Amino acid sequence: MSQSSTTLPPHRTAGAPPVVREPAHVPVAHVVRGGLVEGVHHGSVVVLAADGSVEFQAGDIEAAFYPRSALKPLQAVGLLRAGLPPLDDEALALVAASHSGEEPHLAAARRILAVAGLAEDQLRNVPDLPYDPAVRDEWIGRGLGPTRLAQNCSGKHAAMLLTARTRGWRLDDYLAPGHPLQQELAATVADLTGQGIAHVTVDGCGAPLFAVSLHGLTRAAARLATAAPGTDEGRVAHAMREHPTMVSGSGRDVARLVRAVPGLLAKDGFEGVQIAALPDGRAVGVKIADGADRARMPVTAAALAHCGIDPGVLAPFAATPVIGGGAPVGTLRATDALTSRGA
Repeated sequence: MSQSSTTLPPHRTAGAPPVVREPAHVPVAHVVRGGLVEGVHHGSVVVLAADGSVEFQAGDIEAAFYPRSALKPLQAVGLLRAGLPPLDDEALALVAASHSGEEPHLAAARRILAVAGLAEDQLRNVPDLPYDPAVRDEWIGRGLGPTRLAQNCSGKHAAMLLTARTRGWRLDDYLAPGHPLQQELAATVADLTGQGIAHVTVDGCGAPLFAVSLHGLTRAAARLATAAPGTDEGRVAHAMREHPTMVSGSGRDVARLVRAVPGLLAKDGFEGVQIAALPDGRAVGVKIADGADRARMPVTAAALAHCGIDPGVLAPFAATPVIGGGAPVGTLRATDALTSRGA
């Protein structure tokens, strides 16, 4: 399924690609039931200081891995660099989104397609039901099935089509790794992470997916969070901060976290990936080894505590209850190795 990255264009600012190996993950979260550790989630965590140095790390932050949808903010920057025409901030936030399929998300995707003069059937992402369970149930209740617009990556794909049309590039194969659009996006990922791309495969939505390291991805998040207004990075960061529910959904934990921490830039990804960065350059990256989404936010909260975020602000995100007989009997929380400030 995967293919070599040898066809990707070199970029003068990118270093060597990360090493492809089995990541040496470590325990990062415990499922505690009745005072006993019932389950353990392994993973890797990196916390960057404002100067870009590594403040804290656990596990393997240098191995090549797939960021999944946490890569979308970088791809949004790449689309602007490649010629994506100006969009309103809500629509630009949707370009970086894994949206829930709510009506504002669908409306923004339609606006992007309308600018291009294109229709939904020209999207090449896979048809799907809305991501949010409540929205999905309501959707099914209306007798609707999977569509490309409802799929959580439709904003990115609509923007890819708009950019390709603006540049006069082919539309029918815009997802091919060798397409000029994808070559431009690969170059941007290499630039922002500061490293070459180790491998290329296909993401769940059908778009090319670039392997970098957790350290490189977090470094890129810091670059967006600290970017000057008006730059491509700054435009994406501003849109994401101003419209967190467009980046995710009205009931999603990432949107709540962005609203709780002033100036925070955050994006999640499938398989337990999370990045978050502050305007001064402090940033965190999380990868849960088994892909369990339930461990992602408690571990992210523990990582953000190393950035000096008020524990009271992080408390709603730091643990989730473990239920027995309909009542809480324990918690899922980050390991002591992550929560200890002396670690």
